[in-house]
Amino acid sequence: MELVAGCYEQVLFGFSVRPEPKASGDHQKWTPVADFTHHAHTASLSAVAANSRFVVTGSKDETIHIYDMKKKIDHGALVHHNGTITCLKFHGNRHLISGAEDGLICVWDAKKWECLKSIKAHKGHVTFLSIHPSGKLALSVGTDKTLRTWNLVEGRSAFIKNIKQNAHIVEWSPRGEKYVVVTLDKIDVYHLDTAAVSGTITNEKRVSSVTFLSESVLAVAGDEEVVRFFDTDSLMCLCEFKAHENRVKDMFSFEIPEHHVIVTASSDGFIKMWKLAQDMKVPPSLLCEVNTNARLTCLGVWLDSVTDAKESLPPAAEPSAVSKEQPKGSKKESGDAVQEEARQSKPNTKKRDLTGVSEKPTTGSGLVAAKKRKVGEILEKKRKKKKIGVMQ
Repeated sequence: MELVAGCYEQVLFGFSVRPEPKASGDHQKWTPVADFTHHAHTASLSAVAANSRFVVTGSKDETIHIYDMKKKIDHGALVHHNGTITCLKFHGNRHLISGAEDGLICVWDAKKWECLKSIKAHKGHVTFLSIHPSGKLALSVGTDKTLRTWNLVEGRSAFIKNIKQNAHIVEWSPRGEKYVVVTLDKIDVYHLDTAAVSGTITNEKRVSSVTFLSESVLAVAGDEEVVRFFDTDSLMCLCEFKAHENRVKDMFSFEIPEHHVIVTASSDGFIKMWKLAQDMKVPPSLLCEVNTNARLTCLGVWLDSVTDAKESLPPAAEPSAVSKEQPKGSKKESGDAVQEEARQSKPNTKKRDLTGVSEKPTTGSGLVAAKKRKVGEILEKKRKKKKIGVMQ
């Protein structure tokens, strides 16, 4: 197991975590050992994601870097976005989806590292995206005050929902029966079968990260030292605990044999691993911690085995209710579905992948070899092109 975290100082940290032999009657101790530091970006890191082979990082330098965790080498860079990379999500080991401040959502082949689909998703920035556990749907939020549903089977927009403010987080539950949309300190809980808000949770401070611990329990971190567990049905706070000395920037939860774990990363430089109690009303116990001495921004966990946390959860709910939802054409109130897809795509008998597109890549959007083209050179070429354009 490897804890990976990015920071303002442009570095990706990797810490290998192994359980120590447990003496009878003692609590098992876990020890983090510094494994690597990777300085591939030319600006602060903004997103990180991992599958069973690779860790990918996004940055304000507009690039996505790939790190091969098996070989412990830089695997190259993806250069397609023109703006800060805001979110990175793997679906299985075959696809990576990225979102950025250029308003684009890109779907990448995570084997050949080619861009399969580039979608102009939002009029403003894409601030966050989440893939349904079934892989059939994705949700995205942006600075155009919309929540958008994407049909990943056919690679097209399904619905656009106007919301009153710019949301900065959206997250599906483990089974995909509900999702949450975060705006400042407010967390709206939606149910898949109705696609309507069933309740709202209010946090003490602006929310910085959320992660589902079960289908009904949501961990919430904000611009403070405390992490809270909320019941998304009753909307009640189950427990809270002081996790760090400074604000918590990111969280990640997963399950391994005998342990249900939540990892937290903070601006105080610490990454901490906590063991959850069976009763979510009981605060978790600290398994281990490590100080990076950096201002952490994003967090991920690379699990050495193919089996990950989600495989131990019940099967995902099929998103039939959302896909069949009909928007109310006569009503255009904020918060209602105001626009359905403009056109229904024609049936296609050809075999489709996750995005409904062939494995043919988008032109000029392949993997950039790290040794042949450095990030700095790529950015310099962009600047020169902009200057030439201005002069003409």
